[in-house]
Amino acid sequence: MALTNIAARTAKGKAKPYKLFDGKGLYLEVMPTTARYWRLKYRFGGKEKRLALGVYPEVSLAKARERCDEARKLLAEGFDPRVFKRAEMENTFEPVAREWHEKQLATHGESHRTRVLARLKNHVFPVIGGRPIAKIEAPEILLALQRIEKRGTIETAHRVLQICSQVFRYAIVTGRAKRDPARDLRGALTPLRQRHYPTITDPKAVGGLLRALAVYDGTLVARCALRLAPLVFVRPGELRKAQWPEFDLDAAEWRIPAARMKMREQHLVPLSTQAVAILREIHEITGRGNYVFPGARSSDRPMSENTVNAALRRLGYGKDDMTGHGFRSMASTLLNEQGWNRDAIERQLAHAERDNVRAAYNFAEHLPERRKMMQAWADYLDRLVAGAEVVALKAA
Repeated sequence: MALTNIAARTAKGKAKPYKLFDGKGLYLEVMPTTARYWRLKYRFGGKEKRLALGVYPEVSLAKARERCDEARKLLAEGFDPRVFKRAEMENTFEPVAREWHEKQLATHGESHRTRVLARLKNHVFPVIGGRPIAKIEAPEILLALQRIEKRGTIETAHRVLQICSQVFRYAIVTGRAKRDPARDLRGALTPLRQRHYPTITDPKAVGGLLRALAVYDGTLVARCALRLAPLVFVRPGELRKAQWPEFDLDAAEWRIPAARMKMREQHLVPLSTQAVAILREIHEITGRGNYVFPGARSSDRPMSENTVNAALRRLGYGKDDMTGHGFRSMASTLLNEQGWNRDAIERQLAHAERDNVRAAYNFAEHLPERRKMMQAWADYLDRLVAGAEVVALKAA
């Protein structure tokens, strides 16, 4: 006779442990202290074994039956449920996340690595760190994120969600999980306020800015970085950390590896003839090293993150007028006004990919149009520098 909820709830402790059987080998073991444990009795390899399925009432009768059925399926497939459970417990979220952190972030700066691990320790491990990663569901992750939101740190909540998603994707490719439940939480968090970087979009003012950049009296490294920034409009960190092995100047391509991209996807930047000329110029000076724009004190480190913004300030552009990041907004605004394909512009800006199935391959998406667009953009900037009255239209 099958066990009932009432029988499980009202079971009293006796002098010795006793069993209340349900079926299929599932039973509730009642201890003298009235503590109650779910057990599964089964045979594997000719031997009788026991499998712990949880503690009542934290694990209900219905849940215990689900776990019993899962174990029975493993037996039918020729697996020992105890061995499977042991492996599952070794693959809980925390050890998998630490493994991901150690292997995947090895090339990142120490401050970034420390910050990511601290976010996991403070916000994620206390909630789902001990859960088998293959069984974690979206509501469990959301609980951790909502605790962050309650403290008013909305941006941190979004960052933590991105970190969790990266851990789950690592678990998938290493065979410890089948899906990324963090993806189900898109739209579940309080939206971030869009951050607008100061920029210049009036064509005449852009021409004036470019002429100022051309006569900047700083170091050659700084001058080349300033001249290249509007031509490639990558993020400031991607520009200053550019490395020579990433460039194929003959093919006019710059392939930024996924590890250095915000969205962790390889990014391809088609180079205009003007951009290639600048890179060949700086290659004469820094080409024997690793960094295209090395630091002033050491060629083993990239130039300071303040170099571009400091140069803009020296040229008379205040922090509310223009920033290094503003070259991206400048290009986005003017290219959209000129009628270029919005998808090609977004792909060139390396914004978030909508379809993750294509994530590993989208670095080349819209590439023929992007090549054409990047050369047309550089030619347009040349005309602005010359002071021409230009209305740029997309070529037929």
